[in-house]
Amino acid sequence: MASVQDIKRRVRSVKNTRKITKALELVAAAKLRRAQVRIEAMRPYADRMQELMVGTARASSSMRGLALLQRRDEVRTVAIVPLTGDRGLAGAFNANVLRQAFALERALVAEGKTVKWLVVGKKGGSTLRFRGYEVAQAWTGYSSAPAYADAQAVAHRLSTLYAEGEVDRVVVVYNHFISALAQDVVAQDVLPIPENLLAADDASEQKESALLGDLIYEPEPEEILKRLLPVYVETELYRALLESAASFQGAQMTAMRNASKSAGEVIDSLTLAMNRARQSEITQEILEVVAGADALTS
Repeated sequence: MASVQDIKRRVRSVKNTRKITKALELVAAAKLRRAQVRIEAMRPYADRMQELMVGTARASSSMRGLALLQRRDEVRTVAIVPLTGDRGLAGAFNANVLRQAFALERALVAEGKTVKWLVVGKKGGSTLRFRGYEVAQAWTGYSSAPAYADAQAVAHRLSTLYAEGEVDRVVVVYNHFISALAQDVVAQDVLPIPENLLAADDASEQKESALLGDLIYEPEPEEILKRLLPVYVETELYRALLESAASFQGAQMTAMRNASKSAGEVIDSLTLAMNRARQSEITQEILEVVAGADALTS
């Protein structure tokens, strides 16, 4: 059995750890509130941007020459972009994203496709390099409070790779924020622009109604769409970054709360063990005193 002093040292160590986890929980909770406000404000804007792009596409007479809309006859290379955190201590946040990304990679390789890795976050980059994967590009510093300029940097790189034919498809894997306790891993096709966004039930009827509506396009819809597509990609990536940031804060807050609770249980268990050890020492001292007294009287 460990001595009372040893148990006391362990109790102090666990209490110090609990102070750290409590502090991290409070910091994550404060950051989560700000992240929730940002993502709730971003979602309507992203939805409106999608509606605007759909309306402009349906009013266009031709979409030829728009590189981001051109679909390859054969998909040979797929870019996978997992959005991870720069730090740990967030439960299964990073592991869930990477697990989904690796599952997607195995499925693509089984179909005979080549995978190119681009990653956001230190944790994702270090894991990929540790496993021997070649990372084409990595971005860091976006996990806590991403800015629109960060999304622009990622979107520009992905759009360039697609326009130049280096990749034929781009998939972003990230945690979709639901609540502090729940996040869903999403694998979203970013490039080419998904056909279901631009397809209509009756293309000619939709086009005619758009052209005969009260919207006047200046310049032509094709020119507007050419400028709108890169902005749409940036908006989708910005939304994904904000979703991932909010999910990270929620996952970290939950993980630190559970860690603090576990630390409290360990402290209670160690305190009970310390009391037993102290009682055992007292009992032993009493027995020694009684034995010594018997020896003197005998």
